[in-house]
Amino acid sequence: MTPPPDVADGDKPPADRLESARTWLESADRTIITYMDRLAVPVLRIALGVVFIWFGGLKVIGGSPAADLVAATVYVVPPELFVPVLGIWEVIIGICLLYRPLIRLGILLLFLQMPGTFLPIVLLPSVVFHTFPYGLTVEGQYIVKNLVIIGAALVVGSTVRKEDKRVTEDVRQSDAKT
Repeated sequence: MTPPPDVADGDKPPADRLESARTWLESADRTIITYMDRLAVPVLRIALGVVFIWFGGLKVIGGSPAADLVAATVYVVPPELFVPVLGIWEVIIGICLLYRPLIRLGILLLFLQMPGTFLPIVLLPSVVFHTFPYGLTVEGQYIVKNLVIIGAALVVGSTVRKEDKRVTEDVRQSDAKT
């Protein structure tokens, strides 16, 4: 990528300088998009893994601000049992997302857990909304953000076969060399 047009272009007509700047911006845009394309899914996968390990770990050690909400939602199992078990489940999801061969398992566990995260909307609407149906409380915002987690999980999950194909091609190429 060449540097942007500078003062040395001052002797060129304005239309040429504008075209030169446009060309440079196009090149910079392509370069940035290439890096974003290469990094987006791995960064998303790692971010998901870290969030699940962090939030799950807080539930395990008794430091989760969501523990009371979870306990109020799932009242058939004692919260002192359910909240740490849910935390362990979330830590396992996070570990699976960080270790590529286990992504499928992590995505499965995540999608088994997600419906439960939306239960307070039905069971505890007064905790989720200050004005139904649009005025979310902090707890409601915490729940609705799970839509972003679902979207991110779909993106990460959609790449699993591509990773398999890349590994298979690498193995074929190494076999062909021997």
